[in-house]
Amino acid sequence: MNRYNMVPYTDIDIDSGFWAYRQQLNREVTTGAVMRRFQDTGRFDAFRLNWREGMPNKPHYFWDSDIAKWMEGVAYLLKKGPAPEYEAVLEETIDRIEAGQGKDGYFNIFFTNIEPTKRFSNRDWHELYCAGHLIEAAVAYDEATGRDRFLKIMMKYADYIDRVFREENSAAFMTPGHEELELALVKLYRHTGEKRYLDLSKFFIDNRGANDKDKAADTPEHKLRLFQSHAPVREMTTAEGHAVRAGYLYSAMADIARETQDETLLAACKTLFENIVTRRMYITGGVGSGRYGEAYTVDFDLPNELAYTETCAAIALAYFARRMLTMDADSVYADVVETILYNGFLSSTSLDGKRFFYTNPMAISVRDRSRNVSADKYEWLPAMERVEVFGCSCCPPNITRFVASVAEYMYTTDEKRIFVHQFMGSNAEFGVGGKTVRVRQTTDYPTGNTVRFIVENGDGVQLAVRIPGWCRKFSLSAGYKMEKGYAVVDCAGDAFELTLTMEMEPELIEANPEVQANAGRVALRRGPVVYCIEAADNGERIQDIRVDAQLDAKVEYCDTVKMPVVIVRGWRRKAEAGSWLYRPVKAEMEEMRVKFIPYYAFANRGPSDMQVWNLLK
Repeated sequence: MNRYNMVPYTDIDIDSGFWAYRQQLNREVTTGAVMRRFQDTGRFDAFRLNWREGMPNKPHYFWDSDIAKWMEGVAYLLKKGPAPEYEAVLEETIDRIEAGQGKDGYFNIFFTNIEPTKRFSNRDWHELYCAGHLIEAAVAYDEATGRDRFLKIMMKYADYIDRVFREENSAAFMTPGHEELELALVKLYRHTGEKRYLDLSKFFIDNRGANDKDKAADTPEHKLRLFQSHAPVREMTTAEGHAVRAGYLYSAMADIARETQDETLLAACKTLFENIVTRRMYITGGVGSGRYGEAYTVDFDLPNELAYTETCAAIALAYFARRMLTMDADSVYADVVETILYNGFLSSTSLDGKRFFYTNPMAISVRDRSRNVSADKYEWLPAMERVEVFGCSCCPPNITRFVASVAEYMYTTDEKRIFVHQFMGSNAEFGVGGKTVRVRQTTDYPTGNTVRFIVENGDGVQLAVRIPGWCRKFSLSAGYKMEKGYAVVDCAGDAFELTLTMEMEPELIEANPEVQANAGRVALRRGPVVYCIEAADNGERIQDIRVDAQLDAKVEYCDTVKMPVVIVRGWRRKAEAGSWLYRPVKAEMEEMRVKFIPYYAFANRGPSDMQVWNLLK
């Protein structure tokens, strides 16, 4: 098995272009907006462990995780620069965790304050999920500040979990209902060197779907599938159940495969990844099409208006893909990350950085929201506008930590090669083959189609530059050979320069005919960015617009969205007055110019019809 090293975000400074802007917005706006909403809703106060009946804001069993993800995101910010307001809140929260931790090491606000007699009794109540996020936050904070108080608190908790689950087997279940602790334990192992944490993570992976205790706790069969407990992990061949849980599980499986050199586990990961990206993933990188269970359904079931595609599920798939790149230098994994970055993840946040989507639909019909006029119950449809906080607010703090550490998706290395997976204006300095190499990227990608690299002290090193799967033609300023989607170039001298230029014209994309929702329809893509149309730009009845196959596209940069919009030739039937409902077909259509905006920018101008997939003329 190959082992590639991920270059951490700490070794990379994103200093220009699209992601520099998004990181600045995350630091200055988004992180503070999430903090204030969590303060308003009592999430931070819940760590005082003093809630009583009759008081507002009763703590929920996943609130630990909401705060922990925010804390982790702040740790990433602190590593890159001061953030005194956030740091003060974080330190105060650590104080409360330390004060509330049991002598045995246990900490959970819900089970300590609300249900103290039900510890580790319900597999679906997120105790281990919350513990995992707290552990990740503690590792990140120690890495950022060198202050290990939080880390020691969480190590004590992890040791208690190890005793209860691996040594005593005294809980009502054997593996986490909502996966997350598994990958957090691997992080804790890598940070501390304490192998017992790796062993505990492997214990959870090996026992998932392979023990009677979980089956007894989670009958019927559909619930086992929802929790990815329907089969031992090495026998899984299709992505099943809750899409976030699944993505975290597969990420942990990849971590364990790499750490233990488990080829069987790696093979299962490859099979699962292929199933997702060839049969169960939206063109935007969104996953989990089913509303019920927030889950994967069956192959090619990718509805548009009813797409669930939770933000956290897209993030979880990016986690999985990044980990696969540490064992298999295949561009397919980085392609999926890129698709998620610019589409299925990015759509989660409003352009002003203050509001969020939990779900990310592929179409919106405003009229559908008021069609059940004779019923007191309405069918579920995704939200038309982002909001500042949800009851289940897992996504906003997940967004803040993801953006703050997005540089981790840029590079991996081995003894002689630097793999360039993502293109972002940046400076990086890291070790390759016993020497310290500096890599500079200059680019306005994906607005522009050119990336320039300067590699210092790289003589004898190879630069393996991903050629994106969407790219039909490209040129490099030096000779290269292709390996699994990467153009491999020898760095000549200690100040080597390389320019990559990619053809980036708007193009129409069709779905597999098995995707019934998109029969006869096309999507527009330019580079890695998927586009959509909104009624706000194109008037009423966007569902009737036909896109001309010849496109005749005009690309215009839009500062509001920090990306180009695309205007193409299209057609729409004439709106004729009259009392008719049906009639013989008339071939009369009006030509029009159809404006496409990046998918991630939809729903920023009030409720408006939207669609990604359009009729083709």
